[in-house]
Amino acid sequence: MGDKIIIAITGASGMIYVRELFALLADIDVEVHAIISEAGEQVLDLELGLEPADLGEVTWWGIRQFTAPMASGSAPFRAMAVLPCTMGTLAAIAGGLSANLIHRAADVMLKEQRRLVLAVRETPLNRTHLQNMLRVHDAGATICPAMPSMYQKPQSIDEMARNYAARLVESLGLAVEYPRWQGW
Repeated sequence: MGDKIIIAITGASGMIYVRELFALLADIDVEVHAIISEAGEQVLDLELGLEPADLGEVTWWGIRQFTAPMASGSAPFRAMAVLPCTMGTLAAIAGGLSANLIHRAADVMLKEQRRLVLAVRETPLNRTHLQNMLRVHDAGATICPAMPSMYQKPQSIDEMARNYAARLVESLGLAVEYPRWQGW
């Protein structure tokens, strides 16, 4: 097995991106460890009628499981993505709060200077949201808002979500094949 990564799912809208991300990761030589918040589970069911186990063969960790390997910097995780990332999760990470395993794992990624990608999902943004984005950016995280591109002229919502998920995979430092915009 290749690199180990962490995927955290919180309760913002956008579970179609999560489904497409897990489908892409299934075809890559990577060991996926996942965490989902209670609200994330609710939105996954509400938007897609899915449970976490439906997303594929990954290792799931409980949101309160602070003895999980990703709670320590000695665990060799290459990168972490929070998709979708609620503004509450962003605020916790920006403030160094470790109220659950998602927050703690993100804090570990920052302190170990590893890749942390936050797929923030909110609109409109207020000043506090923007300040928190700057704080995590300055701490070393990448802000990758869940904004699909239209350059490839996607023929479906699924295709649009898959394209965004592929860009997110690349932000984690992993290679993935997908149609890229080639210019005019």
